[in-house]
Amino acid sequence: MVDLREQSPLTLAFVGDAVYTLRIREHLATEKRYNINRLNQLTVKYVSAKGQFEAMKIIEPLLSEEEKRIAKRGRNTSKATVAKHASVEEYRTSTGFECLFGYLELSGKQDRIKELTDCIIANLGIE
Repeated sequence: MVDLREQSPLTLAFVGDAVYTLRIREHLATEKRYNINRLNQLTVKYVSAKGQFEAMKIIEPLLSEEEKRIAKRGRNTSKATVAKHASVEEYRTSTGFECLFGYLELSGKQDRIKELTDCIIANLGIE
């Protein structure tokens, strides 16, 4: 088994993107009755690079030193492309955010994921 501290940040981000997307979708699907188009619009808004950039600003003060290191590794990972609707800073920060969520998921820290996601939902005013 691979030591998660040595795992590729992009692999962790790959998992983290799915984890965060699922948490947001679960929240949206259980809070109100939306048609599928609205669910998709809201999901995209919150899980986009810009949405994750805003989410990271909210949770950053709550992160442990280890969590900050993981997010920084993801943020500093070079990528060949940048999202067309996000700045380089937003894109890199969102990769760090996803990397953190992937690390937490693969470390079995679902309670921490819930804690951070609940904080994001409360502070972003997610419907």
